[in-house]
Amino acid sequence: MTQIEQEKLLTLLGIVGPYPSTTLLHFANDDIQSCKTIHRYCQSKGYGYQINVADEMFYHSLLEHFKEEAETKVVSFDIARPRYLIQGKKYEFVFVTAPIEPKQRSSFLEKTYEIIRNSGNILLFIPKEEYAQKEEWVALLESCYFVATNIIDDLFDSVDVIVSKKMHGWGSR
Repeated sequence: MTQIEQEKLLTLLGIVGPYPSTTLLHFANDDIQSCKTIHRYCQSKGYGYQINVADEMFYHSLLEHFKEEAETKVVSFDIARPRYLIQGKKYEFVFVTAPIEPKQRSSFLEKTYEIIRNSGNILLFIPKEEYAQKEEWVALLESCYFVATNIIDDLFDSVDVIVSKKMHGWGSR
């Protein structure tokens, strides 16, 4: 993933409402600066933050960096695992900066749907010039019962952000 401008990431984090007990989940495989920025934001608001990491080297790097931070949890995570429903519907916001392989995308969204609280949001960071990938994600979000999908294409220089909402009572999940 190309570098995300941190001051603009802070602007994006403004969508996280001022509610107590908010928890953010982040699927990341690189870009420690974004993890640090989200961590500082969560720390300043008293929010929980979990980073799921598939890349072993990045996992150990983050583990070392956040070892003293009780409110930030770093987890070694296999995107292809059968289920993500470990802690129930826990997260209000899921940030996805890690690349998800095309064959895993639908399954990823179905499993992620189960761990997002009702009316929670998923934010997918996609390289700016990947038009086909954006169209694919939007169609997959709809088929997995995410609604109110929007693309933020004017905030970052190198990425667009697809934002979609999980709605209670929609679909068969």
